[in-house]
Amino acid sequence: MNWLVHHWGKAWPMAWEHAWLSLLPLVIGVVVALPVGVAVARRPWLRRTSDALSNIVYTIPSLALFAVLPGVLGFGFLSPLNVVVALTLYTVAMQVKAIPEALAAVDRHVLEAADAIGWAPAARLVRVDLPLAAPVLVANLRVVAAANISMVAVGSVIGVGGLGQLFLSGYQRNYPDVIVAGIVLVLVLALAVDLALVLIGRALTPWARPGRR
Repeated sequence: MNWLVHHWGKAWPMAWEHAWLSLLPLVIGVVVALPVGVAVARRPWLRRTSDALSNIVYTIPSLALFAVLPGVLGFGFLSPLNVVVALTLYTVAMQVKAIPEALAAVDRHVLEAADAIGWAPAARLVRVDLPLAAPVLVANLRVVAAANISMVAVGSVIGVGGLGQLFLSGYQRNYPDVIVAGIVLVLVLALAVDLALVLIGRALTPWARPGRR
């Protein structure tokens, strides 16, 4: 920890880079996966296909994906886009599976009541289905966010920045204090993002707070 105290000015930019490399794919992945997840939730055969594809994507090792993407998409090997695109693929794979499960967990009696009072499908989706599915969706986002923060550290092996640079530097210099500093910062970042997602989940589901009916 002595290294972190005396080199905070060097560690802070790494933490900031690690944060945006982790969270940008999360945001893009949700935007892409939400309409896909809603579409496959209504078609069982399509859901089985998307689940199979998601499993295939998520079983590809992150380091291998970081190495392959530059040749496929044409950007530089050391580009941060390697990490962003790879983690976006992982996020979409996880969310496309989670969204149908979250929608299926919504109480059918509530949905039938919404249909009975004349809600259009799109309006019901936005104002009933997704809000009631929010707890499951946020829980999955917390898992994906933690996984992204962890996998960004692997990007240091191919030369992409982030807190993984501390692990690599500490190992190469045989300086455990630098490695410990990296571990502490990654944990703090993961806890901060997880807390933010919990607060967002509570804001989206005010009826689920203690004391509310």
